[in-house]
Amino acid sequence: MTAMTTVNGQSVRVDGALDALSDALTGFLIREGDRDYDQARALWNAMTPRSPAAIVRCASTDDVRAAVRFAVDHDLLLAVRGGGHNVAGTAGVDGGLVIDLSAMNHVEVDPGSRRARAGGGATFADLDAATQEHGLATPGGVVSKTGVGGLTLSGGIGWLRRKHGLTCDNLVAATLVAADGTVHRVDEERDPDLLWGLRGGGGNFGVVTELTYQLHPVGPEVFAAVVVYHADRAEQVLRAYRDWTAELPDEVSSIVECGSVPAEEDFPREHWGEPSITLVACAATDLDHGQELVQPLRDFADPIADLSGPVPFVELQQLFDADYPDGMRYYWRSLHLPGLSDEVIGRVIEWQRNRPSQLTTLDLWHLGGAVSRVAPDATAYGDRSAPFLLGIEANWTEPGDDDANLRWTRDCIDAFEPLSTGREYLNFPGFLEDGQRTLRAAHGEGNYARLRELKRRLDPDNLFRLHQNIDPDHP
Repeated sequence: MTAMTTVNGQSVRVDGALDALSDALTGFLIREGDRDYDQARALWNAMTPRSPAAIVRCASTDDVRAAVRFAVDHDLLLAVRGGGHNVAGTAGVDGGLVIDLSAMNHVEVDPGSRRARAGGGATFADLDAATQEHGLATPGGVVSKTGVGGLTLSGGIGWLRRKHGLTCDNLVAATLVAADGTVHRVDEERDPDLLWGLRGGGGNFGVVTELTYQLHPVGPEVFAAVVVYHADRAEQVLRAYRDWTAELPDEVSSIVECGSVPAEEDFPREHWGEPSITLVACAATDLDHGQELVQPLRDFADPIADLSGPVPFVELQQLFDADYPDGMRYYWRSLHLPGLSDEVIGRVIEWQRNRPSQLTTLDLWHLGGAVSRVAPDATAYGDRSAPFLLGIEANWTEPGDDDANLRWTRDCIDAFEPLSTGREYLNFPGFLEDGQRTLRAAHGEGNYARLRELKRRLDPDNLFRLHQNIDPDHP
């Protein structure tokens, strides 16, 4: 089959060149019409279908270099796929080339130095499985199917954040293929400026084929609180949560999920589908002390269900996996909050009541701790002073409900904007509708200027512009 792509509005034949690229790979090439094409191009978010001209399933950094050079030589749009979980669909592209790192999912652990080296296609399930064999972990997200690369490069907020920081704070080295095909080995001695940019600056400077993390003693079990209250007690519970977090030790990281009671056997059948307030916390300390630290969460009111107890850390990392299956429809936004004022609490309750989908949640992430003790200019991630993050997660199943869910989410963001710091979290980016403004607000003006200089050095022609783009020519 003749492969076509579109460049500047004109169809261009690349079939012969793709044959040569395929022959040069250790991995393999998937083209439109191939048996595996539809599966290979499918992304986690069904709202972001993409139809690339070809997908390069890379097996090595050399494969990545070949794919980058091919995209440059043929003036193709280029997307990079690690776990494929970015809600904005940046892991795919229509008519261009996808560099798929999923086969590069190796993880090597050095327990002596407490370091782990992961391939750019590894997921946190891969990383956690390897590190927990040694009673070690690095801060990740809260869904194990998430790719390590994408989450790290834009921050990384998970169950260990208050004790050990963001995922990007624990990135100590990386290998990156730049737009000119050169390979950069990056650490504090070799190109510390680029390491600074990879710590929260997004996947905009090249293809990161390997990441090395600092590890910390964790588990194998942690004490986790999972407590579900009926939403008719929301004001009481949220005010109690606000008071509880005010003096909380760093060992505890928690999330409040304002959604609906799942239709699952762990929850009373008579409450299935009813609005609920679910509090989930991880105590990264010994089990007895952990139980003591999270006990107040279990006593805010009379719970519908209390599933708290010791749990293997790898299972806690997978707790929300089933809630976010491949092929559902997602649109997520976020705002940092200077506190949980009574007005914020009132609006959370109001917007929970008018959700168009029972699968949608408003989530309150408690930050602070180790996250907040990093200066705004120490990493590209930017300001960390906000004590809470509001995540607005619109989740639904039917295409006919798209307009209602998109509209609800955008109206919800507008309602909370005056109560926020104005800064969004770049792993919950919507569809990157206002990219430059969002990026400036996230990184801060000083960090944004420094990131733009990195972009001009590594990608002056803006090859990697699909990934939360720092435009080298943008003023």
